[in-house]
Amino acid sequence: MEQGTAEQRPRVWLPAQAGPVTPQRHSVRAQVLSALRHALVAGELLPGEVYSAPALAERYGVSATPVREAMQQLAGEGAVEVVPNRGFRVAEHNSRDLAELAEVRAMLEVPAIVRLARALPPERWEELRPLADAGVAAAAGGDRVGYAEADHDFHRALLSFTGNRRLTEAACDLLRRSQWSAAGGARPRTAELLADASEHTALLDALIAQEYAVAERIAREHVSAARHPH
Repeated sequence: MEQGTAEQRPRVWLPAQAGPVTPQRHSVRAQVLSALRHALVAGELLPGEVYSAPALAERYGVSATPVREAMQQLAGEGAVEVVPNRGFRVAEHNSRDLAELAEVRAMLEVPAIVRLARALPPERWEELRPLADAGVAAAAGGDRVGYAEADHDFHRALLSFTGNRRLTEAACDLLRRSQWSAAGGARPRTAELLADASEHTALLDALIAQEYAVAERIAREHVSAARHPH
């Protein structure tokens, strides 16, 4: 059912750190997209509910056009579904969806990490340490949205070492889809977020120590774990 009144509609606001909306269309769309990602991961937009672009645009203080454009991008990522003449329905996912996404991610990411493990010198892996630390900090604070972004940034940076843009984009798209699939479920506890974030650190430690079997095991468990909070 579409949110019809101010009381019914979710309180969705542009992130404070984004600053004032600039007149540039691309900038507005990017800020709206960021805010919608935040709202989806935070569970502020509910699975199965339909939201119209004009209603969300009113909350953002922008025209409906950048909202529609951002929603179309999210539809391509599997976060929402287009409902003709009504708006966008937040997609509903089940445990099978999450399991299938994890399986495909493992097929892409684990072999890539195994190849990189023997190809890159330890100092290159240290470049990812700040990203891993950012994830741990967000998880420790129970920041589900912050951790989702930190997790995405870490995996994108790691896979970029392959030099294969298509692989990186495909894997990151799957990660986004897994984040949307998990967003409607029970909120993970801080301990669960922290355990997931700590696997990034453990993976880096194994790669730097050139413990290839350990790195492969951690990578496989990290991507495939059913308890994944993202």
